[in-house]
Amino acid sequence: MSWPRMGLRVLLAASCLLLFASAAPPAAAQEFKLAMSSPPTSMDPHFYNLFPNINVSDHIFEQLVAMDADSHIIPALAESWTLVNNLTWEFKLRKGAKFHDGSPLTAEDVAWSLDRPATIVGSPGKFDTYTKAIINKKIIDPYTIQLTTREPYPLLLADLTSIYIVSKKATQGLSSDDFASGKGMIGTGPFKFVRFQRDDRIELERNNDYWGKKPAWSKVTLRFIPNDATRLAALLAGDVQAIENVPTPDLAKVRADKNLSFYSKVSHRVIYLYPDTRREKSPFVTDKDGQPLDKNPLMDVRVRRALSIAINRDAIRDRIMEGLSEPTINLVPAALFGHNPNLKPPKYDPEAAKKLLAEAGYPNGFGLTMHTPNNRYINDEKIAQTIAQMWSRIGIATKVEGAPMSVYAARGAKSEYSIGLLGWGAQTGEVSSPLRAMVACDNPAKGMGAVNWLKYCNPKMDALLAKALNSVDDKERSSLLQQATAIVIDDGGVIPIHQQVTTWATKKGIVYVPRTDERTHAYQFYPQ
Repeated sequence: MSWPRMGLRVLLAASCLLLFASAAPPAAAQEFKLAMSSPPTSMDPHFYNLFPNINVSDHIFEQLVAMDADSHIIPALAESWTLVNNLTWEFKLRKGAKFHDGSPLTAEDVAWSLDRPATIVGSPGKFDTYTKAIINKKIIDPYTIQLTTREPYPLLLADLTSIYIVSKKATQGLSSDDFASGKGMIGTGPFKFVRFQRDDRIELERNNDYWGKKPAWSKVTLRFIPNDATRLAALLAGDVQAIENVPTPDLAKVRADKNLSFYSKVSHRVIYLYPDTRREKSPFVTDKDGQPLDKNPLMDVRVRRALSIAINRDAIRDRIMEGLSEPTINLVPAALFGHNPNLKPPKYDPEAAKKLLAEAGYPNGFGLTMHTPNNRYINDEKIAQTIAQMWSRIGIATKVEGAPMSVYAARGAKSEYSIGLLGWGAQTGEVSSPLRAMVACDNPAKGMGAVNWLKYCNPKMDALLAKALNSVDDKERSSLLQQATAIVIDDGGVIPIHQQVTTWATKKGIVYVPRTDERTHAYQFYPQ
C-alpha cells in the first residue's frame, strides 16, 4: 500500500490521474441494473458507518480524498494538499466540482461536512471517529481550507477518505430520516438521487456535469436482493446486468457459464466474533439447563481462547465459503499496513479447548446464544451456525439467533448480546481502523470504539494505539500497531475468523475492476 510509505511528506497530487480524467459522456445513453446483497439502513451519508450505506453514498457523494481499487489514496474533491507544518494541512478544492443543484463546492461546505458527523443523533456507528483529530478548520478562501490537528497526525488523509462532503445549504436543519425522501441528497458525485424505496431499490441518473469521468449509464437502478439464490436468478434471467457477492454454492456454475463474467479479490474485511468481556452477568450466557450463571465465563481469557481454538477456520473456508475466505487471527490482510506476521491462525484443537474450559472452572461447559446478521456478510448465519456446532462439541451448548442487519445493529449498539458476529473493513487501508473502531476503549469524545458494542477495554492496547496515532515514523508506527494487535488477540478481545474474498458476476460484455474495499460502484462497470 502506498500512503503509509508516504508518511508526512508534502503531497501534491496530480490532477490528471487517468481514473478521474474528464471525458465526454457516451453517445448512447444506457440503463444499468445492479443487484446488491444488503440494503442501506440510511440515506444520510453521515448517519451510520455501515458498508451498505457507504456503498450507496459513493454514487452520490464524494470525499476530499478517496481510495482507488487497491486502497491507495488518490485526489477527489481536493485537487492537491500540502503539509504547512507538523499540525496543519492545506487543501486546494477542485474548482470544477459542483453539487447536483448547480451550486459550486466551497470550503464552507467542507468545514460543515467535517463538523456534521459529531452532531448526528442515534447513530449505531458514528463517522466522527475520522474527524476527532481535527481541532481547527480555517477557511482561507472559497477553494482553500486548512485543517489543524492537536498533535502530529499521520492518519489524516486516510481518515478523510471516510467523510463525505455534503452541501451545507441543502442539509442544514435536516434530520437523518429526512434523507430517505431525497432531502439533502445533493452531492457532487457521478450520479444524482432520483428515488429510494427502502429495502428494495434506489434509482439514480447520471450527473452530466460531473467533473470526472462520466459513467457509461444514463440511468442506474441499485436493487437490494439479500437472498443469494434470488440475486443470481435475477442475473441469469436478465433482470439485472451485474451482481455482487456471488453465492458460494454456485461459484462453479457461474465460472463455467459462457454468458457470464466472474471477478474476485481478497478484501480488507475481517469477519470476527466479539465476546462480552465486561459484565458479571451477561444476558445470553446460562448453564446447560438455561439458568442464569452468577458469573459470566466470557470474562475469563482462558474461555475466550478456548472459543478461538475450537473454531476450525479451514473447514469454514472449504465447506462453507467454497474457498472464498482466508483464515486469519489478524485484523487486516497481509498487504495492509500494520498486519502482524507473527500472528498465525490457531490450530483447530477441540481437546485443548476442553482443557482450557476445565482450567477456567467450566469442565462441563455452559450455554450460550450467538447473535449474527443474516443478510450482511457472505454466509454470515451459516458461519455462525457452523461455529455453534463446533463449540457444542467442546461442551458449550450454543444457539444462533440471526436477524437482518438493520435489526441486528440496533440491538448490538445497545449491548444486548453476549457474543456476536460482525465484519469490519479497514476503510483507511491500515490496522488502526479496526483497532480504533472495534476494540479501543469506548470513548465517543475521541471517536474511539464506534462498533465496540460490548465495551471491551484494555488500557495497554489503548496506550500503544494512542502512541501509534501520534507517530510520524512509519516503521515505529507499524511496530506499535502490530504490538497493539497482538495484545487484543492474545486477550481474546475479539476472535477473528477470516478475511472475505469478494466476488462479482456480470453479463458477458460488461467489465468491472474488483476492489479491495469490496465496494460495488455502478460507475465502474463498463461495456466492453
